[in-house]
Amino acid sequence: WPRTHHIGSSPMTRVLIEPHVGGRCYSEQQEGTECSWGQILAWEPPARFVMAWQITPQWKFEQDLSRTSEVEVRFTPCDDGTTYVELEHRHFERHGEGGADMRSKVSSEGGWAGLLELFRNRAEQAQEK
Repeated sequence: WPRTHHIGSSPMTRVLIEPHVGGRCYSEQQEGTECSWGQILAWEPPARFVMAWQITPQWKFEQDLSRTSEVEVRFTPCDDGTTYVELEHRHFERHGEGGADMRSKVSSEGGWAGLLELFRNRAEQAQEK
């Protein structure tokens, strides 16, 4: 996870996702605090997971799940031994005003595409070991 992508009040040290329905998606911050930013809605390894994106268009935590978008990540095995990864971020309208701007930002090069590229690079490095 890019160290620059967090909503905490100090530099991020790591990102954690608790692997079960209801699990938290959060970051640990340098000053020792935790900063929640999501919740697992579906956990179905090895095929997929869905999380609530609990971040407002102002890049703050959103407690109310009815005002959050969702991120679904699907993993499909390929015949050549690789895995096809699909990411869908949906329901931006739930964020209200600012949802369209958020969609634009997470769809930009520094958003999900950049994160998936980091994931691909890390997976390739692990495969070489």
